Order: sequence, then structure tokens, then C-alpha cells
Amino acid sequence: MDVAVRGIHPRVLTVCIVFIAISGLFLAHVEAQTKVFRVGHLSGAGRPPDGGPPAPLREAMRALGYIEGKNVVYEARFAEGRGERLPALVAELLRLKVDVIVAQGGPSALAAKQATSTIPIVTAPAAGDNVAVGLIASLARPGGNVTGLTDELVQLSAKRVEIIKEAVPKAALMAVVWNSNDQGMTLRYREIERAARVLNIEVQAFGVREPEDFPGAFEAMARRRPDVMFLVADGLTTTNRKRLIEFAATHRIPAMYEFNFIVRDGGLMSYGPSFEESFRQAAGYLDRIFKGAKPADLPAEQPMRYYLTINLKTAEALGFVIPPALLLRADQVIE
Repeated sequence: MDVAVRGIHPRVLTVCIVFIAISGLFLAHVEAQTKVFRVGHLSGAGRPPDGGPPAPLREAMRALGYIEGKNVVYEARFAEGRGERLPALVAELLRLKVDVIVAQGGPSALAAKQATSTIPIVTAPAAGDNVAVGLIASLARPGGNVTGLTDELVQLSAKRVEIIKEAVPKAALMAVVWNSNDQGMTLRYREIERAARVLNIEVQAFGVREPEDFPGAFEAMARRRPDVMFLVADGLTTTNRKRLIEFAATHRIPAMYEFNFIVRDGGLMSYGPSFEESFRQAAGYLDRIFKGAKPADLPAEQPMRYYLTINLKTAEALGFVIPPALLLRADQVIE
């Protein structure tokens, strides 16, 4: 039946449809501006003094217009290096009806994914290789409810081994400490081992699973002192980082770390992404999700760049001289 015969002119009908569509978009925009979004943050690491998500994430969200207590509320949970606590912590966040979960670390992301297939999950720094561990289908098309930051597994591990070898050219034995309960970190360890083999470095493997495993690793290293040490960073190992830094200092072992906050704490050197930049990227995901985007349609991103950080105070305490060529390449030098 012709629409005009029924009393509605086609042009009038078109205008009505456009008006309804625009009204819907306007209402969605108004809702996004007035709704109080609840952000859950899940980490396997230790609880910070303020008990909240990392400050760089909150600062980046504030820059995007999300003011804490006004249009965003944060609920943070920390496993304190105890991965077995993660499922219960995720359950707490779901009971609080969070709109999104920011998962820091691979085990946190996997625990969140196992607990919900509907709440969006954004992976944050130190999540590992999201494709390799099965969190997402691909970088371009994550699928499901997970997206966010992912690591360059092979290239990054090899580069870190190359740097520590350049720092200690005669290094023949390297101790590697990693959380063997973390699938992503185990994959990273394997790439480190592969890279070390190419450079004729023997690897002492110390796969820890809980805080009580560290003394055994330290005793083994004390019996057979490695030339260098490599710490693979996740919630468990970073929660116990001061123990590792102190051991390296006591036994004068040059060590490579993955993030510069560990070097600021007294570690010798690191090569990796900036936590601050990574959390700004994570905040961008939250903003797009709050505005209606689906995680399945948001491509996963790798860090924007990697930084070499060297602590000269630690080098001096170790009685270790950083090669000048390496020092010149450093993005940050702590004196």
C-alpha cells in the first residue's frame, strides 16, 4: 500500500525516521555523560597504600572527563601475589556490578574471562601475549569480551637478553625467575631461554609459584652464582621484587628487569614499556567502551614504545661499570 494513501507523505516519514535516529544518538550521549560508570580493577600484585587502581589510569581517565565520585567509581582488588585468590576477587567485582574490568596481568585476565563472558575486560600492562594464551582470537579482531594491551613475546624477550649480554659480555650463566603458574610468563621464559641459547648463555630456571618458593631459588643461586639475573614481571614476582633486588645487591649480580618502576626501586636496568603510557592506552579503551564500542570490535594494541632505563647508583653499589655505548642508548638514567 502506498504510504501517501495512508496519510503520511514519504518525505515526512523520512524526516521522522532521521529524527528518531538522531534522538536515539542524543539520548545515548546524554546517558554516557550522566551515568556513573563502575570500573573494576583486578591485579595479582600487592595492594598499594591508597588501595586504588594505579594512579596513571585514574589520571588518564580524568583527562578524558571521568571524575572520580562524579561519573566514575573505582573498585580495586589485589591478590597480593597469591594467584589462587583471583577467582574470589573477580566474584566480588561482579557482585558490585562493575561496567568493565581492567585486568592487570595474565592470570587476572584469565580469571576474569572465566568468570564472565558479558562484562567487558580490558587487559593492562604485563598481561603477556593475549593471542598466545587464548584471551583473544587475534589482534585485529579480538572477539568475545576481552581486548586491550598485549606484548611482543618473541622480539621483546630476545632484545632484553641481548641488552644484558651487552652489559656483561662474558656472561655465561643467567638465572631466570618467573611465575610458572602464569601461562603468559612461562611462554616468555621459553623465549628468553631460546634467545640465551643463541648467545651461548646457559640458563638457570627458577619457576616460582608462591612467595615461599623464593628462598629456595635464592639458595640455589647462592650455591652456583649466576653471572646475570633476569626477572620476568608479573603480580607474584613484582610483589616480591625487593627480595630479588636485595639478593642481587648482596651477591653483586647484574640483573635485567622488565619495567622501570623496578629500577627506580633499586634494580640495575630494565627494557620495556612505560606503565604510564600503557595505562593511558587502557583508559582510551574504557572511554570507547563507555561510549558504546564492543570489546570484540576494538583491536588489541601493543605498547607505543619501549624504554631502556639504567640505575647508575645500583651499578656503583655492585661495583659494576655500564658499557658507555649502552649508557648512551639509555632513555632514562637514574643517578
